[in-house]
Amino acid sequence: MKIGVLGTGNMAHALATHWVRAGHHLTIGGRDIHKAHHLAARLGGATTAGDLRAAAEGGQDVVLAALPFDAGADVLRDLGAALDGKVLLDCSNPVGPGFRLLTDGGPSAAQLLAAAAPGAHVVKAFNLCHEDVWRMRPPVFDGRPLAVPLCGDDPAALALVRQLIRDVGCEPVPGGGLERAGLLEATAALFIALWVGEGADAQAIAPPLAYATGPANAGGA
Repeated sequence: MKIGVLGTGNMAHALATHWVRAGHHLTIGGRDIHKAHHLAARLGGATTAGDLRAAAEGGQDVVLAALPFDAGADVLRDLGAALDGKVLLDCSNPVGPGFRLLTDGGPSAAQLLAAAAPGAHVVKAFNLCHEDVWRMRPPVFDGRPLAVPLCGDDPAALALVRQLIRDVGCEPVPGGGLERAGLLEATAALFIALWVGEGADAQAIAPPLAYATGPANAGGA
């Protein structure tokens, strides 16, 4: 695939590393072109660099929006038609001080990006883990690959993102249409509050799948 990356931060680096290794062609774009070139040099492979527009135009198959929540929509509006018809992958988390969900009561971050780039096919994914988890090769725990939920409305766009999830070494999990992206963002806010605020194991709040509807249905007592 030809993938454009909007941003030069930790998430851009973590995910792009896997995709370069998988043989994809990447264009890294940032407001600071020096940082974009530096990241491209670190990634190696078939990676080029330029400004944000160069990344949007170079991402003929997928464009990753690895941007802060408060900047994403403005960046996409500036890019305009360069995103038309493309898959736009949003990994942002609108979480503020006190682990507060900044979109509470309004559209999700993913929906705001979709409104700013109405010609793009937005998919939400990769927002539930710290960037260092995405740096793992691969993210596997107790022999089980990390599951990555994704939300979006376009079947072809979802298929491409599922492949990118597998390229990271994870398993894609259908999360529904884009209207459910806000649930992923709220889940991230809750998990971050548990992990960081309480030092709690977020995995411990859910039973195993066999017990999801109660022990009787799992053959238990």
